[in-house]
Amino acid sequence: MMLRLLTPSTALLLGLASTSVIAAEPKAGGKAKVSLGKTDADADADATKTPPGKRKDQPWIRRWTPERNQGELGLYGGVLLPSRRVELFQADPTLADQGYQPFAAVAPDVGLRLGYFPIRFFGIEGEGGVMPARVDAGDSALLWTARGHLVAQLGISSITPFLVAGAGLLGVSSDRSVVGNDVDASAHFGVGVKFYLSRYTVLRLDLRDIIAARRGRDAGIVHNPEILLGLSFTLGRKRNEAPPPPPDTDGDGFADPDDECPEMPGVAEYLGCPVPDVDGDGILDPDDECIAIPGVADYDGCPIPDTDGDGILDPDDACKDEPETTNGFEDADGCPDEIPKEVAKFTGVIKGIYFATNKAVIRDKSKPVLAKALEVLEKYPSVRVEVSGHTDNRGSAERNLELSEQRADAVKQWLVEAGIDSSRITTVGAGSNSPIASNRSKKGRANNRRIEFKMLMQ
Repeated sequence: MMLRLLTPSTALLLGLASTSVIAAEPKAGGKAKVSLGKTDADADADATKTPPGKRKDQPWIRRWTPERNQGELGLYGGVLLPSRRVELFQADPTLADQGYQPFAAVAPDVGLRLGYFPIRFFGIEGEGGVMPARVDAGDSALLWTARGHLVAQLGISSITPFLVAGAGLLGVSSDRSVVGNDVDASAHFGVGVKFYLSRYTVLRLDLRDIIAARRGRDAGIVHNPEILLGLSFTLGRKRNEAPPPPPDTDGDGFADPDDECPEMPGVAEYLGCPVPDVDGDGILDPDDECIAIPGVADYDGCPIPDTDGDGILDPDDACKDEPETTNGFEDADGCPDEIPKEVAKFTGVIKGIYFATNKAVIRDKSKPVLAKALEVLEKYPSVRVEVSGHTDNRGSAERNLELSEQRADAVKQWLVEAGIDSSRITTVGAGSNSPIASNRSKKGRANNRRIEFKMLMQ
C-alpha cells in the first residue's frame, strides 16, 4: 500500500510574560517609590551564587522554569482511541473486505521521547511508541508510531502549558490473518501541560489528535485521539543560573507587575504610566492651565481667547473688546463697522444695466452704472459681491435660466476686464423664479428683467 502524506493542522502561539517581586511603595504626596528588590551587596551575591531552588524566598511556581538550550528525555504511557475507519491493513483481494478489520476502541500506548529547547518558549521533539491493539475479532495487532513535532510553550513558570504540531508514520504489524503489515503517513497536533517537580524531573500531560488516512471509496482523513501521561528528565540545566529578571515590556525601567501601564513607557510619578494629557492637546497636564479643554502652548494649554465673543480670536482681532458687526463689510477684522453708503448703494437691484433683447450683450447705455460699480469695488478691495441675473416669465424656464446666467456672467466679465479680481465676484442665474413685480404688465416684466448685487460675507 502506498504511503500517504497528510498535511497537519498546526497552531503555534507563543506568549511571553513573567512575574516579579518588585513592589511600588507609596511615599509622601501620593507619589510612588519603586523598589527593585535587595539593594545591599550580600543580597546581590546571594541571588547570583545560590542555585535556583535553594533560595528560601523563591516560590515553587518560579523555581524550576524552563531554560535556554535545555534537553528533555522521557517516557510516556496512555491510551490511543483508534478510529474504526482508519486505513491500516494489508490489502489482499482474495480476502473478505480485502482483509480490513476495525480496531477495538481503546489501545494502550507507551513510548519514549527526546526533546531540545534552544529557547524557553520553543523546541523540537522526536517520539517513538507502540500501541498493542486488538481487532473486533479479538486478535492482536501491534500499532506503532515514529514522529516528530514542534513545541511552543509558555516557559515562564514551573507549570508550563504548551502546543505541539508535527508529522510522522503510523503503522501496524500483525499476522496476515489479522490485518497484516501496513504503514501510512500521519500528522498530529495537541495541547498539554508540564509540571517541573524538581530541577531534573518533569511530569507531563498530552492531549493529541492523530490524523491518518480514512478507509473507504471517498478519500479523506480520520481522527484518532490520544491521551498521554509522561515523566521526563531535564538535561543541560545551568547549575548557578540566577532567576530571570521580571519583564519590562515597555522598557521604561518599571517591571510589569508594578507598572500601571506595562505597554506604554511612563514615569515614577504616575506609577509607570505616561504623563497624562487629558484634553489631548499635546500639552501635558502638569504644564496645562486648562487640563480639560484643548489649547495651545502660547496660552499654557488653554484655548486661544476670544474676548469679545465675536468668533474672531484675539490674535486676529483688531478690536478685542468690541464685537465685529457681521454685515458683509470687512467682517474679518473683528471691529464694529457700518456699510459705507457708496457700497450700500450697490446692494440689491442695480438699475441702469441693459441688455440686447433675448441676449447677454450689455448695451452701451449701461456703462455709466457699471463704471460707478467699478469705482466702488476699486475703492473697497475687501468687498466681495454676488451678481445674480433675472428674467421675466416669457419663454421657456430652461431658456430663461440660461439667459440669466449668461447676463450675470457678462456683468462679471466686464468688471474683471476692467481690473477687478475674478475671485471677488460670483454669479448666479435665477431665471424667472424670483420676480419682484407682476409679469402681467409690460412695466412689471421690465422690472423683473434685472441685475442684482449682493454683498458676501468675508
